[in-house]
Amino acid sequence: LEQQLQIASAVASYEQGELKVTAAFDGNPQTGWAVYEGRPIDRDHAAVFRLLEPVEVQAGDQLLIRLRHDSQHVSHNLGRFRISTAALSSAGLETQRSVELQQALAVDSDQRTEAQQQLLQQAQQADDAALQRVLRERKAAEDRLSAVKNGQPKVMVMEDQPQHRETFILQRGLYNQPGKAVTAAVPASLPAVSSQQTLNRLDLARWLVSEQNPLTARVTVNRFWQQVFGIGLVRTVNDFGVQAEIPSHPELLNWLAVEFRENGWDVKRLLRLLVTSHAYRQSSVVTSELLEQDPENRLLARSPRYRLPSWMLRDQALAVSGLLSAKRGGPSVNVYQPPGVWEEATFGNRKYAQDHGESLYRRSLYVFWRRIIGPTMFFDNASRQTCTVSAVRTNTPLHALLTSNDTAWVEAARVLAERVLREQGSDADRLERIYRKILCRPPSVTERDILLGTLQRTLSGYRQEPAAAVALLSVGESPRDGQLAAEQHAAWTAVCLAVLNLDEALTKQ
Repeated sequence: LEQQLQIASAVASYEQGELKVTAAFDGNPQTGWAVYEGRPIDRDHAAVFRLLEPVEVQAGDQLLIRLRHDSQHVSHNLGRFRISTAALSSAGLETQRSVELQQALAVDSDQRTEAQQQLLQQAQQADDAALQRVLRERKAAEDRLSAVKNGQPKVMVMEDQPQHRETFILQRGLYNQPGKAVTAAVPASLPAVSSQQTLNRLDLARWLVSEQNPLTARVTVNRFWQQVFGIGLVRTVNDFGVQAEIPSHPELLNWLAVEFRENGWDVKRLLRLLVTSHAYRQSSVVTSELLEQDPENRLLARSPRYRLPSWMLRDQALAVSGLLSAKRGGPSVNVYQPPGVWEEATFGNRKYAQDHGESLYRRSLYVFWRRIIGPTMFFDNASRQTCTVSAVRTNTPLHALLTSNDTAWVEAARVLAERVLREQGSDADRLERIYRKILCRPPSVTERDILLGTLQRTLSGYRQEPAAAVALLSVGESPRDGQLAAEQHAAWTAVCLAVLNLDEALTKQ
């Protein structure tokens, strides 16, 4: 059995500059040991290599030594050499360093040069076992500190220059033809900036949120109103200028803006104020009369009703199934996605590497988003290539195709069905638990009869095709309970998926 022996250290009678004897066994063919002194080599040199562990040689054992001459400088190759082995506690070799130490010791302490004093100090430290132990501990601590520092994410920070750069109007837009010099300022039609010094970004930020500028608070409040009610008090949320639509409730908009600003720009307080208002808590049921008089609910005669955004629907499906991860922060995650999407969009330059485990069930907030192609499980999302204030809501069969077949949705339905099957009770009891988890209400008699009939027909179909049941239960990476009958589990999965796709489950109302 061949065993490789590791070299711990080495000393040599002479070393040429940086070509130390330790470089002879560092594994780098570009380095090595050399002994050229600037004159013809007219004397012998020696090197002693000490093994890391003693070797016990038994009868019949062979010691194989390989010398590799990899240097491109042929004059450095060994001409004649001898090799011997010995069991020695020390090298027993008079090296150039030992000669220099003897010479330094022969000189009176007050007559030694700085180099000799440094040489003696290094030799004393190398011979002090306690000091070497402390130095090793210090080196290990420094390495750990360096690892912590290098592991921290680096953040680019902007700062102002000591002297502001001069800015000019470029003639015909040419950078090499500067014209009149200009300074930073706000349009004359708006309130002036109070700072008397040269304006910077901090002055601009203070001006934006000052009491003399109500526009910032009005625009912000209008966007949060749109987020909650589906449409802003000013429909043109990205335009409050002369071409903007007149507010439907101007006094309400002004009051909310003042409340928002005077309470420290507290977003949570503002959202709580909106969702606890009578306008939001009233019924969203629309009568034919209301629909005719106010189809867009601009007069707030009813609570808003619109389909939830796709990212919120995914989080809802994961939450009711118990799969949603409550972990906060951390890097973005790569969730389920059909193969080849990135490759098609990037001409094969980027390949999608799906994550596994808990990362698949993080909130949609943490899903990685490539600028040119968003996650395939989302729809009606704005392009990340341009700034968009509000997303467009559409209603196409592709949405239902996704919520009925996407891996995340099918897996959520499968896990929810598994949770329900583990609980005792009749099929009607299980269906009621599903309704309460997803819709927060029990099913009506009509709904119960329809879904229980669907359950029996689906169960009969899976009993005739058990392979289809196994295929459905194989969707997603979360493990399934093998003790449950596959046909029954698959049938209840179909029922859960149907309830998740009800208009009531997809719609905010």
